[in-house]
Amino acid sequence: MTRRLELAGIDWRRVSPKYVIVDIAGWVVLTIGMVVAASVPVLVSGFTPLWLIPAIVLVIMLIIVAFIPRRVRAIGYQLRDDDLLFRRGLLFQRFVSVPYGRMQLVDITRGPVSRILGLSDLHFVTAAASSGVMIPGLLVADAEELRDRLVELAETRRAGL
Repeated sequence: MTRRLELAGIDWRRVSPKYVIVDIAGWVVLTIGMVVAASVPVLVSGFTPLWLIPAIVLVIMLIIVAFIPRRVRAIGYQLRDDDLLFRRGLLFQRFVSVPYGRMQLVDITRGPVSRILGLSDLHFVTAAASSGVMIPGLLVADAEELRDRLVELAETRRAGL
């Protein structure tokens, strides 16, 4: 009989609050691109009521940006005895349990805005290629420490197989 994943009472480790700025910057760039693309039909045709399309796109994107701080607060992870537990999402919540012995690659990436703010994203891939997990918005020192810890745990767990 299998045990259910117990999620109650977990003390989640959070990503840096500065990650909100990184996420907003990405969405602002996307919003500008989408509003410009939605404006092309109006500019080509000259049909004034089509301005409603870019206006709707802008309103939708602004609503998405308004939820970013809450969505970032929903990201968390916890190192447990045998696995790393990761969660994200508000409306569609995702919980992933990654056994240490299954980790094959642990990687740190930093985009330009993340570098300015001193943040990193920690990616790790397991034996199942479709189960890659990314913990965004970690301070550089925390990401490096977590990477080293996960590599150490993965090596000791694989040795026991």
